[in-house]
Amino acid sequence: MPDTGFTDYYELLQISPNAELETIQRVYKLLAARHHPDNTETGDLDKFLALKRAFETLTNPTLRVEYDALYEQRNTAPIELFELKEFSIGVEGEANRRMGILCLLYNRRRSNPDDPGLSLLEFESMMSVPREHLMFTMWYLREHNCVRQDEASDYVITGEGVDYVESHLPSNKLLHRLLKAAENGVTRTASREPEQG
Repeated sequence: MPDTGFTDYYELLQISPNAELETIQRVYKLLAARHHPDNTETGDLDKFLALKRAFETLTNPTLRVEYDALYEQRNTAPIELFELKEFSIGVEGEANRRMGILCLLYNRRRSNPDDPGLSLLEFESMMSVPREHLMFTMWYLREHNCVRQDEASDYVITGEGVDYVESHLPSNKLLHRLLKAAENGVTRTASREPEQG
């Protein structure tokens, strides 16, 4: 698979990378029916074909092993969107980092409810932001009850954090793009996605 064409099948199906075959089949069946081109209300041929590729790969043991190796390799690189100047400069950068963290936790909670947390080290890696810059961000989000730490000291989004994301997202085009990219399994290349008016 070429680098620019990589799709996160787990993100696309909104399942954990540890999902069992039964879970993959159940979720695929639901999403495939929703996006099937014959569905006049919610049909989407491109999404349906992407879901079908994900299903065929993740249900074939050999293909899944190959895919998982590539998936692990891709997940060590930062998410491109966070390398933009909008996440590093001044007060706007700080506000965008807050929303970025909340969006990452929002996606994580939706796709992996059994393990919804991310560590500070994972944020550093995903966002390409030093721990020292994240400390203020995390303090702010904890103070506003948008995140909390679980038993493993990972950060998880709270109900207030979900409400914050959903109420502020329409006004933040960068992060709207990040969440929309998750729906298509392309979060890590969200900065390449064209903005839609």
